[in-house]
Order: sequence, then C-alpha cells, then structure tokens
Amino acid sequence: MAESLAVDIRTPLGFRVICSERYWERITAIKHPAMRGKLEQVLETLAKPDEIRLSISDSNVLLFHRRTVPRWVCAVVKRGDSIGFLLTAYPADKVKQGEVVWTK
Repeated sequence: MAESLAVDIRTPLGFRVICSERYWERITAIKHPAMRGKLEQVLETLAKPDEIRLSISDSNVLLFHRRTVPRWVCAVVKRGDSIGFLLTAYPADKVKQGEVVWTK
C-alpha cells in the first residue's frame, strides 16, 4: 500500500514535490517544531514562492522562499530527475544565500 502524502504539489519550475505524512510529522516533531500546523504555508511556498535559490552546498537542492510577516518560510527540496522531495521547512529571518534560479 502506498504511503499517504502530506505534500504533492507542482512548483513554478514545472516539477512535482512530494513528502509523506510520516516524514512531515518528523519535520514538525523533531527538526522544526515551529512548523507544526503550518503545512498550508509550506504548500504555498512551494507553489507560489517569492524566490527560488540553489543551495550553496548541494546543486541538487533548491531553497524555496516565501515572505510571511514577520519572517520567511524556507522549504528545502532535493530535486531528482522528474520529482522533488521535501527535505525540511523552517521559518527564516532572511533569504538564504545561493544563486537565484527563479523570482516572482
């Protein structure tokens, strides 16, 4: 049986990003508890980001940023051949460094 997805959304770059319910629970319980209850903000960040940047440490990782007052939401995606996987998401005080690959 396929695992249910918390995230299955198309990005402005034309590829899908997925994240299982179990992994989303791990993100919000262990990695970034501040994101608990913020799945809709993450979905918006992936579908309608203000900016997308390449990670400075891994060229297969993209950082999706969307402004939410007073902070930003950053969704980190590992891109495969045709699909991306949400690695994590967190509130940020500023846009992270890296080459800009897409802007609103």
